[in-house]
Amino acid sequence: MGLKGFVEGGIASIVAGASTHPLDLIKVRMQLHGESHVVPNPSLQVCRPALAVGSVTGNISISQISQPTRVGPISMGVRIVQSEGMAALFSGVSATILRQTLYSTTRMGLYDILKTKWTDREKGDLPLMRKITAGLIAGAVGAAVGNPADVAMVRMQADGRLPIDQRRNYKSVVDALGQMTKQEGIGSLWRGSGLTVNRAMIVTASQLATYDQVKEMILKKGAMGDGIGTHVTASFAAGFVAAVASNPIDVIKTRVMNMKVEPGEAPPYKGAMDCALKTVRAEGPMALYKGFIPTISRQGPFTVVLFVTLEQVRKLLKEF
Repeated sequence: MGLKGFVEGGIASIVAGASTHPLDLIKVRMQLHGESHVVPNPSLQVCRPALAVGSVTGNISISQISQPTRVGPISMGVRIVQSEGMAALFSGVSATILRQTLYSTTRMGLYDILKTKWTDREKGDLPLMRKITAGLIAGAVGAAVGNPADVAMVRMQADGRLPIDQRRNYKSVVDALGQMTKQEGIGSLWRGSGLTVNRAMIVTASQLATYDQVKEMILKKGAMGDGIGTHVTASFAAGFVAAVASNPIDVIKTRVMNMKVEPGEAPPYKGAMDCALKTVRAEGPMALYKGFIPTISRQGPFTVVLFVTLEQVRKLLKEF
């Protein structure tokens, strides 16, 4: 396949990423919701009312406690539109396009090369473990290449949840990368890169291997032909497996990438493990599955658009 695999994967990834960007933004906001060291935008913050009972008089009063209520993807989306406008749902879309161009193009193309190389020539099949290994390698390389765009995307998506005086106000992904380099050093572009690599390995291995495996099973059993029905079914299975496997590390990655490090002050998180422990202590173990509904809501459509587009692009470029 060579270069063609990169081109096909890149086109499909950019289409899928841009079309599902609002769902990804909602996921990021939900994953950041409840961070104790962040003072969120008051219009997006909802506090639980608490009863306070006086020890002497027995008077009961209602006060506001700082613990935010749980929010669903629909209510989060509505709040974003109400407080920031409809265009806010596409905050950071330029970073998404750059991320897909770097990260997904690399992982899709490399996976295709490894899959072709490792396929048994006589039997014409590739064992599941080899597919998973190819996905792990492709995901790691792709994530390392695309991490700067990933950091910029997370920050641009999260900016609107902060009070106006605390926002970074990046104008575009180029502006974001430029400001990060000037203010925080070149190393900030690879903040959370270990998490990005780990997540990408899990997502790529589970997503691409599951798609190929389910598609092969459907075709072998003759349940459906090699058409859009098979592609959609295999895509949904791949999206679900990828979402379940990657959500915890995705939450930690989002928080580490988004944290503000003030000059002379200790960072909110010392690393991935510190972030995980603080998140679980403050918000409970299920906090690692924050944003799961929008994650699966985004992974499903993203994966369907990705693979359906990929199959169509392959047909178009078949003669090249």
